[in-house]
Amino acid sequence: MQGVGFRPFVYNLACRLGLKGTVANSASGVEIFAEGPASDLLLFQQLLEQEQPPMSLIEAVQAEPAAPQHLSGFRIVASRQGDLQVAATPDAAVCPDCLDELFDAGDRRYLYPFINCTNCGPRYSIIRALPYDRHQTTMSEFALCPACQREYSNPADRRFHAQPNACSVCGPHLSFVAGTGEPQQGDPLAAAVALIQQGMIVAVKGIGGFHLVCDARNPAAVQRLRQRKSRPVKPFAVMGLNPQSLTSIVSLNVIREQRLQAQDAPVLLCPSVDELPEGIAPGLAWCGVMLPHTPLHYLLLHRLCGSPAGTDWLRQPQTPLLVMTSGNRSGNPLVTDNQQAVTQLQGIADGFLLHNRDIHIRCDDSVVNGLSDLMPLIRRGRGLAPQVIRLPQSGPATLAVGAFFKNTLCLTQGNRAYVSQYIGDLDNPDCCQSLTQMTGHLTSLLGIQPEQVVCDLHPDFYSSRFAREYAQQNDIPLYRVQHHHAHLASVMAEQNISEEVLGLALDGLGLGPDQQLWGGELLQVDGHRYSRLGHLPQLALPGGDRASIEPWRSAAAVLHRLGRGDEISARFSQPAAITVKQMLDQGFNCPQTSSTGRLFDAVASLLGICHSNSFEADAAMQLEASACRYLQRSDHPQLDLLIDFSESGQPMLNRLLQCIADTEDPEWGAALFHCQLIEGLSRWVITQSRRVNISTVVLGGGCFLNQILLQGLTENLQQAGITVYSAAKLPCNDAGISLGQAQIAHLLARQNNNDKQPVKGLSQCV
Repeated sequence: MQGVGFRPFVYNLACRLGLKGTVANSASGVEIFAEGPASDLLLFQQLLEQEQPPMSLIEAVQAEPAAPQHLSGFRIVASRQGDLQVAATPDAAVCPDCLDELFDAGDRRYLYPFINCTNCGPRYSIIRALPYDRHQTTMSEFALCPACQREYSNPADRRFHAQPNACSVCGPHLSFVAGTGEPQQGDPLAAAVALIQQGMIVAVKGIGGFHLVCDARNPAAVQRLRQRKSRPVKPFAVMGLNPQSLTSIVSLNVIREQRLQAQDAPVLLCPSVDELPEGIAPGLAWCGVMLPHTPLHYLLLHRLCGSPAGTDWLRQPQTPLLVMTSGNRSGNPLVTDNQQAVTQLQGIADGFLLHNRDIHIRCDDSVVNGLSDLMPLIRRGRGLAPQVIRLPQSGPATLAVGAFFKNTLCLTQGNRAYVSQYIGDLDNPDCCQSLTQMTGHLTSLLGIQPEQVVCDLHPDFYSSRFAREYAQQNDIPLYRVQHHHAHLASVMAEQNISEEVLGLALDGLGLGPDQQLWGGELLQVDGHRYSRLGHLPQLALPGGDRASIEPWRSAAAVLHRLGRGDEISARFSQPAAITVKQMLDQGFNCPQTSSTGRLFDAVASLLGICHSNSFEADAAMQLEASACRYLQRSDHPQLDLLIDFSESGQPMLNRLLQCIADTEDPEWGAALFHCQLIEGLSRWVITQSRRVNISTVVLGGGCFLNQILLQGLTENLQQAGITVYSAAKLPCNDAGISLGQAQIAHLLARQNNNDKQPVKGLSQCV
């Protein structure tokens, strides 16, 4: 990676050892020419890895003998062009050294909102092109003042070649615009803080986009933000100054504190405690929390804490807590541009805290699940994007365009896969436009010309249509990959698995090659080939897609299947209840699905926990939260296994669902469902594993965001001697689909090369 202070590190290390030579950024990484005694050169190579800068990542060191050039010293030389083989560096949270300077009244950057150095600050979000040099970033318009230039040019300085380096004399500055769109004079920070203290909402420009900010301890402010953003119950993230400031609302341990304080500074889901402010995470047993990651965040909290002197306050518990939610209208992409923010967020925000350092690449906050020690990713964005993953094999340059929900892109070159940040759901035109723009940006930034393109099997997704057009325009092959195969291939790619595996894919739904809606699949996967060993029982979806928004419809389908259709109108007060029963009776507009997501929806509604999803997985999250609350105070519900198996070994859920439908205690019912499902899935997978003699199992799909399910199933399978893999570097949900598509396309291309070349511009299905 570039932009991590590696060249100055090399320079200073070489000078320390008395070596002569040069160091330069190149498209393949960092190139070093060093000459000196053999023992010193050996020590130099060892220390390169042992003492590397905190943001750097050395994938490999290749050393070759070279003829001496008898240089007079060691120099850092200009970047060299070539075929790109390095990644852009993710943005990093402000470092401790910069924080000390930020609040040092004697420092020339005292209270400067854009302080940074080679160990922190914006990177990916400001890069226009690689190699990473100032003139190729959005800092190009800010000419360095003499003092900053001296730092930038001094290899011994912490800001040597820190491309975003700036100060109040030469760098970006803050401004404030009222909610009406009128620019305001005076202190921008003071104006923003005053509104927050009055219970108002402020749009604050960050590194990867805008946040909408309000006082988390003010229920009226939180409710006002929900109403204006049309976000009735979806949880908000909360920012506190330090871990000590967050312990009043969430339960932290050493592992969670370390994850919060990492350079990517993610939103971390943690178990909530009783003092969680009203309206932050309704119905859930956890809350997303984060620490400040920009100097501006620290300055806001500094003012809200009464502007204390020195730095001791940074390590003490502080009262202010801020809601930090994405600066957009619900469903739209994150806003990044100042004028766009004032236009699009008017009516939501009461004021706008802006700056004039442009954001070139949109990056939502990364989200990590801290409910287990595995710390799996939920969303990969700021601080983690772009992700580079070494594939198990090399292949042609590939563009994979991902799924419909939680879309991401993946570009490959050789055995490297570059996965984009979260783009969004493709039912939104602006997100579709972002997909198109991100394709152009990443191919240009990384210097990759795709030789093939791959998409989902579903022909009507925007991503699928885009892929067809891209293949035709560029005269390259198009592959179409089944959704659940891609889920499992994604995990196999990131875990470097090439062997044959069993894969359990549990999610909302995806189109199968039989044109049916899959979502609870046990597959046998061998590279680009797979076979369907079984699936969860089919469930009707009265009203089709409407059922994914209204879980009560799935619950009604369960009652109908159990022969209890007459209860539908009595149990559900929705006006369409009678119509839904008639649809089920007649089989009209009731497509069948093996979806695990709809099963969770049905159970949540049968237990009276959630009848309508206000956001994706709302019911499933509330069901998991209900189970968490029960299991925190009680042992697992003790009942014999209520999941039966057919003669062919397929799971049957009717007895479990009968029990759920008759349960009066929703939290007990939620815990029972989780425990029974884990035991049933475990027995199913173990039996099939022994039958086909495969002892490696891959778990994929968005339902494995449920930590009760993931941990319980993993433990059971491991106890049976099965090796279990799940997503670690990417989210298990649809955000990982693009990597799986690219992996399968590589294998298909290899197969086609062994057989015959595919016809360009035409598709091949798998």
